[in-house]
Amino acid sequence: MIIKSFETRKINLDSNKFILFHGDNEGLKNEKIKELIKNRNGISKYEEKEILDNQNNFIESILSGSLFENEKVIIIKRATDKIIKIIEELSAKNIEHLMIIISAESLNKKSKLRSFFEKEKKYVCVAFYPDNEQTLTKLAYNFLREKNVPTSSADINIITNKCNGDREALLNELKKIEYFSKNGKKITSENISKIINLRENHSISELIDYCLAKNKKKIISILNENNFSNDDCIMITRSFLIKAKKLLSLSTTFENNKNIDLTISSAKPPIFWKEKEITKQQIYKWKSKNIKKLIYELSETELQIKKNINNSINLITDFILSQSSSEANS
Repeated sequence: MIIKSFETRKINLDSNKFILFHGDNEGLKNEKIKELIKNRNGISKYEEKEILDNQNNFIESILSGSLFENEKVIIIKRATDKIIKIIEELSAKNIEHLMIIISAESLNKKSKLRSFFEKEKKYVCVAFYPDNEQTLTKLAYNFLREKNVPTSSADINIITNKCNGDREALLNELKKIEYFSKNGKKITSENISKIINLRENHSISELIDYCLAKNKKKIISILNENNFSNDDCIMITRSFLIKAKKLLSLSTTFENNKNIDLTISSAKPPIFWKEKEITKQQIYKWKSKNIKKLIYELSETELQIKKNINNSINLITDFILSQSSSEANS
């Protein structure tokens, strides 16, 4: 059955065991998936290609119950019509403790996968369309109000405009502003422009880009030319985390299709033309397994910075230099 994206609270994994989320709004899809699996144990995530390459093992592990020693919810990313036969087979088995959430890009009306979920009354199909200025403004306003962060309408417009329609980027920037406010700093239009540095603070953005491209000479030059403050260090880790997660998605795609130009052109949201060349360098430098390790180490570094704020400059500098020197593909 079809459910609107604003009606997802109606979904109950215990009764709606098979769910399809499709559309170009990756940020909103990810939000809704997190809401659905909150407080759930035993979650397993797969790329469609992983399942197709090991189809028999995947189905046998479900039927034998081996998956359910630790897992009950299966999330399948980047799904297409290629997976429909597997879904139909699992549906016919009516396995009691099996719950599947499928995430796909926009599927047209001829899609077999979409048609299957729309026609089955016990299953759910939700389309997620791109955000517009109104929905992003509302998202920012509600977030800041809930967090008791005082901002004006003009401030909110600055924030939403800088994120170029990217919902996930907007949420990450809002979290930075929340962190800044919790530290007793007054939120003004001037420091908002500094906080949301993805588009404005070229030094921080370039520092991260060159780190991911492993260009140590450029990194040292940026570090020497900029007098980063302790407050900047959390912003750097947050911005780094956003870029690392995007690189993980690109790297996974490239490992599957082995086509760098297709990987770049199919990226969602689109990669700005000025960033395409350095993004290619980053993809070549990093394997997905190493990016996952990087994301973990970023989180650990941020924790250390929060505990040792007076030493934050040294902590972030050491981290960046170590990453630019390490062999990501070894």
